[in-house]
Amino acid sequence: MISRRDLLKMTGIAGAGSTALSGYALAEAFREKVTVYNLTPPNWTSGLKLKLAVLADLHVCEPWMSLERLEEIVEQTNGLGADGILLLGDYVVGHRLGKYSQKVSNGEWATVLAKLSAPLGVHAVLGNHDWWDSREVQDRRAGPTPAGLALQSVGISVYENNAIRLEKEGKPFWLAGLGDQWAFKRRDDESDESLRGGKVAFDGVDDLPGTLRQITDDAPLLLMAHEPDIFPVVPERVSLTISGHTHGGQVRILGYAPIVPSRFGSRYAYGHIVEDGRHLVVSGGLGCSSLPIRFGSPPEIVVLELGGAEGGQV
Repeated sequence: MISRRDLLKMTGIAGAGSTALSGYALAEAFREKVTVYNLTPPNWTSGLKLKLAVLADLHVCEPWMSLERLEEIVEQTNGLGADGILLLGDYVVGHRLGKYSQKVSNGEWATVLAKLSAPLGVHAVLGNHDWWDSREVQDRRAGPTPAGLALQSVGISVYENNAIRLEKEGKPFWLAGLGDQWAFKRRDDESDESLRGGKVAFDGVDDLPGTLRQITDDAPLLLMAHEPDIFPVVPERVSLTISGHTHGGQVRILGYAPIVPSRFGSRYAYGHIVEDGRHLVVSGGLGCSSLPIRFGSPPEIVVLELGGAEGGQV
């Protein structure tokens, strides 16, 4: 719950003489919803019913994603009764949003996330902002990142091109996490203009073939990947790819998002996407980047109910 003082502060930041529309867009950024997808992915084990809660793109900062608000999101997520919880990256505030906000230390937000609890554990990947946040990491072109170390220090597993075999009621499945695809800004493009002519000016630490080589049997495989851009080359062996990063466009007008941070434009902007029999779910995320507003794309906690009736969003 956001305080009246912070709401007044944020309204001021939205702009002197702001319109009702801008005020609505600002308020929508704080109205979390729970979006449920009920589906049976390909290559799924009969009788395996799995419920996963997904948190993406928190961008923790004051006052937009305060520790108090994060505490409430954690409490709400724990109350969903999920078997496992997936964290899809971008825990830190974006650099553009930073001029409107105050950073929260990695230790503080990680301590709050440590309160997440589920029988099959909490599993995380890193996002591009978690890599960009450290000049030292960018200069040496290698991890570890401060955000990743903070998560590990509170007992949350961080995946970078590796996988784990889990079981529910004796039925196994694999959970894999891909390294970030936008980890490093190109040396010849350190500006904020990340998308030019449809080409992304970043280098990644992702290794999809190396990740898949760790799968040693035919149990279903779930793949966490912060950016959905990897999806065209994800093989049929993967039952479901789960991504964030796009914020659903963050601003959507009549269902159209003018700006989506992806080399594929709006193709993987949001929701349950099926291509060639392969399944992808893209979360709209919870925080903001560039500007602290959302319009037509409210923040969300995603719940995946896998092994139920075939279908899309419920």
